[in-house]
Amino acid sequence: MKKGKTSKLNIFENAKCFYGTVDSKELKSIYIVIQSWVEPTKEVSNWDRVTGNLKRQIQHNLLESVDMFTFENNSIVDLDLRTSGIQLDKRSFLNLEMTLFLKNKNEDFKSIMLRDKIKKIVSSVYTDELYTSPYFTLSKTKTTKV
Repeated sequence: MKKGKTSKLNIFENAKCFYGTVDSKELKSIYIVIQSWVEPTKEVSNWDRVTGNLKRQIQHNLLESVDMFTFENNSIVDLDLRTSGIQLDKRSFLNLEMTLFLKNKNEDFKSIMLRDKIKKIVSSVYTDELYTSPYFTLSKTKTTKV
Protein backbone atom coordinates (compact mmCIF):
# COMPACT_ATOMS: atom_id res chain seq x y z
CA MET A 1 0.00 0.00 0.00
CA LYS A 2 1.35 3.39 -1.04
CA LYS A 3 1.67 5.82 1.89
CA GLY A 4 3.93 8.56 0.48
CA LYS A 5 2.54 11.85 -0.80
CA THR A 6 3.90 14.93 -2.53
CA SER A 7 2.54 18.39 -3.15
CA LYS A 8 3.83 20.88 -5.72
CA LEU A 9 4.59 24.50 -4.85
CA ASN A 10 4.43 26.84 -7.85
CA ILE A 11 5.89 29.91 -6.19
CA PHE A 12 9.16 30.55 -8.04
CA GLU A 13 9.86 31.50 -11.63
CA ASN A 14 13.41 30.08 -11.67
CA ALA A 15 13.04 26.86 -9.67
CA LYS A 16 10.83 23.82 -9.25
CA CYS A 17 9.71 23.17 -5.72
CA PHE A 18 7.68 20.51 -3.94
CA TYR A 19 7.36 18.90 -0.55
CA GLY A 20 6.32 15.45 0.55
CA THR A 21 6.51 12.63 3.04
CA VAL A 22 7.28 8.94 2.84
CA ASP A 23 4.48 8.03 5.24
CA SER A 24 1.37 10.21 5.32
CA LYS A 25 -0.45 7.91 7.77
CA GLU A 26 2.16 8.34 10.53
CA LEU A 27 3.56 11.74 9.64
CA LYS A 28 7.01 12.02 11.25
CA SER A 29 8.98 13.98 8.70
CA ILE A 30 8.56 16.27 5.70
CA TYR A 31 11.05 16.65 2.88
CA ILE A 32 11.26 19.82 0.82
CA VAL A 33 12.92 19.83 -2.60
CA ILE A 34 14.10 22.82 -4.62
CA GLN A 35 15.49 22.09 -8.08
CA SER A 36 17.05 24.54 -10.48
CA TRP A 37 19.71 24.93 -13.14
CA VAL A 38 22.52 27.22 -11.98
CA GLU A 39 24.93 29.14 -14.15
CA PRO A 40 28.05 30.64 -12.55
CA THR A 41 28.38 34.43 -12.75
CA LYS A 42 32.12 34.48 -12.06
CA GLU A 43 35.14 32.21 -12.14
CA VAL A 44 36.02 30.58 -8.80
CA SER A 45 39.06 28.40 -8.12
CA ASN A 46 37.39 26.24 -5.44
CA TRP A 47 33.71 25.42 -6.10
CA ASP A 48 33.71 22.86 -3.27
CA ARG A 49 34.19 25.69 -0.78
CA VAL A 50 31.42 27.78 -2.40
CA THR A 51 28.90 24.91 -2.28
CA GLY A 52 29.97 23.98 1.26
CA ASN A 53 29.40 27.56 2.41
CA LEU A 54 26.05 27.65 0.60
CA LYS A 55 24.95 24.45 2.36
CA ARG A 56 26.00 25.86 5.74
CA GLN A 57 24.11 29.13 5.07
CA ILE A 58 21.00 27.11 4.20
CA GLN A 59 21.32 25.15 7.45
CA HIS A 60 21.58 28.39 9.44
CA ASN A 61 18.62 29.84 7.54
CA LEU A 62 16.55 26.75 8.43
CA LEU A 63 17.37 27.19 12.12
CA GLU A 64 16.08 30.77 11.95
CA SER A 65 13.00 30.28 9.75
CA VAL A 66 11.59 26.97 11.05
CA ASP A 67 8.65 27.17 13.45
CA MET A 68 9.94 25.45 16.61
CA PHE A 69 6.40 24.66 17.80
CA THR A 70 5.78 22.51 14.71
CA PHE A 71 9.21 21.13 13.81
CA GLU A 72 12.09 19.60 15.77
CA ASN A 73 15.34 21.52 16.17
CA ASN A 74 17.27 19.07 13.99
CA SER A 75 17.05 18.89 10.21
CA ILE A 76 18.93 17.34 7.30
CA VAL A 77 20.16 19.42 4.35
CA ASP A 78 21.40 17.68 1.20
CA LEU A 79 22.75 20.03 -1.47
CA ASP A 80 23.55 18.15 -4.66
CA LEU A 81 25.59 20.21 -7.11
CA ARG A 82 28.43 18.56 -9.05
CA THR A 83 31.33 20.95 -8.51
CA SER A 84 33.66 19.19 -10.95
CA GLY A 85 31.70 20.35 -14.01
CA ILE A 86 30.94 23.94 -13.04
CA GLN A 87 32.19 26.45 -15.62
CA LEU A 88 31.16 29.81 -17.03
CA ASP A 89 28.39 29.81 -19.67
CA LYS A 90 27.34 26.28 -18.74
CA ARG A 91 24.37 25.37 -16.55
CA SER A 92 24.62 22.71 -13.87
CA PHE A 93 21.74 20.99 -12.09
CA LEU A 94 21.17 21.86 -8.45
CA ASN A 95 19.01 19.67 -6.23
CA LEU A 96 18.41 20.82 -2.66
CA GLU A 97 16.56 18.49 -0.29
CA MET A 98 15.75 19.53 3.26
CA THR A 99 14.22 17.08 5.73
CA LEU A 100 12.32 18.43 8.72
CA PHE A 101 11.01 16.33 11.61
CA LEU A 102 7.59 17.07 13.12
CA LYS A 103 7.01 17.44 16.86
CA ASN A 104 3.31 16.59 16.64
CA LYS A 105 2.93 13.17 15.02
CA ASN A 106 -0.84 13.77 14.59
CA GLU A 107 -0.27 16.57 12.06
CA ASP A 108 -2.21 16.26 8.78
CA PHE A 109 -0.15 16.35 5.56
CA LYS A 110 -2.96 18.20 3.74
CA SER A 111 -3.23 20.86 6.46
CA ILE A 112 -3.24 24.43 5.10
CA MET A 113 -1.37 25.60 8.20
CA LEU A 114 1.45 23.10 7.54
CA ARG A 115 1.56 24.11 3.85
CA ASP A 116 1.85 27.80 4.81
CA LYS A 117 4.72 27.07 7.23
CA ILE A 118 6.52 25.08 4.53
CA LYS A 119 6.00 27.91 2.01
CA LYS A 120 7.52 30.35 4.50
CA ILE A 121 10.60 28.13 4.97
CA VAL A 122 11.01 27.57 1.21
CA SER A 123 10.64 31.27 0.43
CA SER A 124 13.21 32.18 3.06
CA VAL A 125 15.80 29.67 1.80
CA TYR A 126 15.17 30.53 -1.86
CA THR A 127 15.28 34.32 -1.57
CA ASP A 128 17.99 34.63 1.12
CA GLU A 129 20.42 31.96 -0.07
CA LEU A 130 19.81 30.77 -3.64
CA TYR A 131 18.29 33.69 -5.57
CA THR A 132 20.62 36.32 -4.08
CA SER A 133 23.78 34.22 -4.42
CA PRO A 134 26.65 36.24 -5.91
CA TYR A 135 28.01 33.09 -7.58
CA PHE A 136 25.01 31.78 -9.55
CA THR A 137 22.00 32.77 -11.58
CA LEU A 138 19.05 30.39 -11.45
CA SER A 139 16.97 29.00 -14.31
CA LYS A 140 14.10 26.52 -14.46
CA THR A 141 15.42 24.84 -17.61
CA LYS A 142 18.84 23.89 -18.94
CA THR A 143 18.52 25.82 -22.18
CA THR A 144 17.09 29.26 -22.74
CA LYS A 145 13.91 29.36 -24.78
CA VAL A 146 13.99 31.58 -27.83
